[in-house]
Amino acid sequence: MTSIPSQSELSALALETARRCGVDLAASAGDVPTSSPVNGQGVTTIGWRDAAYVDEAVGRAQEAFREWRRVPAPARGALVKRWAELLAEHKDDLATLVSIEAGKITSEARGEIQEMIDICDFAVGLSRQLYGRTMPSERPGHRLMETWHPLGVVGVISAFNFPAAVWSWNTAVALVCGDPVVWKPSELTPLTALACQATLAQAIAEHGAPEHLSQVVLGGPEVGEALVDHPGVALLSATGSTRMGRAVGPRVADRFGRSLLELGGNNAAVVTGSADLDLAVRGIVFAAAGTAGQRCTTMRRVIAHTSVADELTDRLAAAYERLPIGNPMQEGTLVGPLVNKRAYDAMAAAITDATGDGGKVVAGGGRAHEDLAPDAYYARPAIVRMPEQTAVVARETFAPLLYVVTYDEFEHAIEINNAVPQGLSSSVFTQDLVEAELFVSAEGSDCGIVNVNIGTSGAEIGGAFGGEKETGGGRESGSDAWRAYMRRATNTINFSGNLPLAQGVDFTI
Repeated sequence: MTSIPSQSELSALALETARRCGVDLAASAGDVPTSSPVNGQGVTTIGWRDAAYVDEAVGRAQEAFREWRRVPAPARGALVKRWAELLAEHKDDLATLVSIEAGKITSEARGEIQEMIDICDFAVGLSRQLYGRTMPSERPGHRLMETWHPLGVVGVISAFNFPAAVWSWNTAVALVCGDPVVWKPSELTPLTALACQATLAQAIAEHGAPEHLSQVVLGGPEVGEALVDHPGVALLSATGSTRMGRAVGPRVADRFGRSLLELGGNNAAVVTGSADLDLAVRGIVFAAAGTAGQRCTTMRRVIAHTSVADELTDRLAAAYERLPIGNPMQEGTLVGPLVNKRAYDAMAAAITDATGDGGKVVAGGGRAHEDLAPDAYYARPAIVRMPEQTAVVARETFAPLLYVVTYDEFEHAIEINNAVPQGLSSSVFTQDLVEAELFVSAEGSDCGIVNVNIGTSGAEIGGAFGGEKETGGGRESGSDAWRAYMRRATNTINFSGNLPLAQGVDFTI
């Protein structure tokens, strides 16, 4: 039986935890109320900044940039290394704040903080590997090479569902690349943001780095818009809805800035006739119901071969009936609350649309624990068997709602996977080498993340994270995503003593 903490209990826990992380609660006080999805009730009141403050913050960041870009990259990495140590010291406290403000179960909240530590480790190594290339010149006595330099101020706009990790993906890499960061977090997770910033501020102070190397600006949409439009923001990294991205991208481009967009996902798993169904069920249930369906990589569609679709659906429905739903900080809980009523209403509307299209609900749907927490929105993860992929299936619903459709030919499964506007994550469960290779080939999934025999969520920081089409095309975290945070210069060095021109041009004076 789940228990839901009272308003006073949760508020006291949140404020004391934030204080232990170094948050100056008096300096952060204000009149904007915040609440927790755990009980749907107020936690505290916070002070917000306005759009004019963004100009001040960017100005301070530009001053910090002029100093920080001169610091050798390995020395910049040393700062990030210390930040990782502080994150590890405060891992449990930061995870508690993530659970309170975002509703994540404890293991997922701790995993998010571990992801921050991991990206710091990656960035420390990266600080000694910001490699350029040397290319052969066609002219004797010349050398061609490329060098990479710090870009400038990085603006980060993050969403509630990963209130800490996504900021760290940008910040750890930006710092070793020589860039300061101005962060506009979600309005729903201010204490998490302040606590994360406090750990980095301590590392900055200990290293004697510029004070305003990292800043957090709490505020409403106008703060985000000010970051988007500010000419002093060289790179704007924004995580959110496709609708948001449609507004952000053109506005940044209009001022010739760079944007890095991580937007919607409508992620599918193809389950073939040869699939290990034990493996598939475990992978699907976590990807579809984990984080209460509120990850951009959440699995929202299963494309099952007709020979296994009935058995797979029955096994998924049975697993869903066993999912413990409730207080995310209570041991044993696997599914916490939706973030708010709007999220629940969107899920309910999508189920109505799906049944109107001939779909059949085979598991879940509706609210849970309404008697214990009438102001919170605990949803029962739902599975809807669909006759085909209709418009509602192609629409991302940010909730634990999974559609099951069928296919006969593998090429058709790939077509169904690709026939949505989004292109973030995808997977195939198969024991057939040809199917696996085809799915990850140029003829296969059109997503930025393409997996075999695992689900669609749970990406590691070593790989570049992001997607195609309406997902925005951005890449964050590992691989060569660091290049977005730097500017490239191509250098030609003449040591010949002569001045031959390229392409054999003769311009003798």
